[in-house]
Amino acid sequence: MQYGICNLSIIPLRFEPNDTSELVSQVLYGEHFKILEQRKKWSRIRLAFDNYEGWMDNKQYLEITEEIYKGFNNGEQPLVADLIDFVSCDNNQLIPIPLGASLKALDLFKHQYEGNKIIEQQPKSKLIETAYLFLNAPYLWGGKTNFGVDCSGLTQMVYKLNGYKLLRDASQQATQGEPLSFIEESEPGDLAFFDNEEGVITHVGIIMKDNYIIHAHGKVRVDRIDHTGIFNAEKRAYTHKLRVIKRIV
Repeated sequence: MQYGICNLSIIPLRFEPNDTSELVSQVLYGEHFKILEQRKKWSRIRLAFDNYEGWMDNKQYLEITEEIYKGFNNGEQPLVADLIDFVSCDNNQLIPIPLGASLKALDLFKHQYEGNKIIEQQPKSKLIETAYLFLNAPYLWGGKTNFGVDCSGLTQMVYKLNGYKLLRDASQQATQGEPLSFIEESEPGDLAFFDNEEGVITHVGIIMKDNYIIHAHGKVRVDRIDHTGIFNAEKRAYTHKLRVIKRIV
C-alpha cells in the first residue's frame, strides 16, 4: 500500500482518471490518503478523514510513508480558522490555503504558518457561527471551500471545523446520528435531509433557530423550513421536500 498527502491548496478529486471527468470532491492542503491504485498519470485514493474515494492527478500530491500516514491519524488535528490564509516556503513564496485546511504537515512540507488555528473540539452552539463563514459562497458540485461548495460539502466542513466527523455525501451523512420525530424537537446544528421523487436523499442543510435553515442551493443561503421542507421566499415555493432530521451532536 502506498500513501500520499496534498501539498497544494485545493485539488480536484474526480470520478474517473481524466481532467474532464466529474468533480466528486476536493482534497485540501494537508489532507492525507491511501493510494489504492496508481497509473501513469492518475491515482485512485481514499481520504483518511472520511474514506471518500476518487481519482487524483499524480502531479498534485506528495508520496509519504506508512509511518507518516499513521502518525497523521493520531494526536491534534489543527485546521486553518480564517476564510483564506497563506503558508510560506523556504524560498519566500506564498501558497494560499483555504478555511479548514490541515496544518499537521507543516514540518514535513517545511512550510511556515502564522495564522489562526482551530485545535480543540467546539461546542455545538458554534456550528451556526461557522456556517455563516460560508454564507453566499457559490454552489459547486463537489466543492468544499468558500469559493465553491455543495450541500454536503458545507455540512461536512462546518462540522469538521468544530471537531466532528461527517461523511462526504448527503446520503452517507443521513446514516449518521439519531433521527428526530418532529421538527419541533430540533435545535440549531442538527441536520435536515431532503429526498427526490424516487425517495433518494439528495440534499442536506443545517437547522437554525426559529425554523430557519442554512444550506447550499445556488449559493449558501438561509431559508425557512417547516414539516414540508424548505420554503424559498423569493420564489414563493418549496424547493426541497423534508425526509428526516438527524442529531449528530
